Amino acid sequence: MKQAIVARADLGMGEGKLAAQVAHASLSAYEDAGPKPRKAWKGAGQKKVVLKATSESELFELADVAEREGLPHAVVRDAGHTQLDPGTVTALAVGPAEDELVDRVTGDLPLF
Repeated sequence: MKQAIVARADLGMGEGKLAAQVAHASLSAYEDAGPKPRKAWKGAGQKKVVLKATSESELFELADVAEREGLPHAVVRDAGHTQLDPGTVTALAVGPAEDELVDRVTGDLPLF
């Protein structure tokens, strides 16, 4: 079981901003999952990987694949209180789900 969080590298977010957006995505996708995958993921150590995307359109393409695969996922839009304009799409989380299912969506992306 794992969760992949894909963050936009093209926005130039500071480290703290990036960490907050990744956390928002992780929690939102976790809440999108059913009780069985949540329990399995928590019991397996909550494995996560943070990956790079180069654009908003890439995040939405990945979200579409996750949707078609029936995987829990969440797209994060920033509130615009600090570094980014309100509504800026910053991250996508896929999973928690079986590793191979998450890899169908995010397996070709580089590490952040």
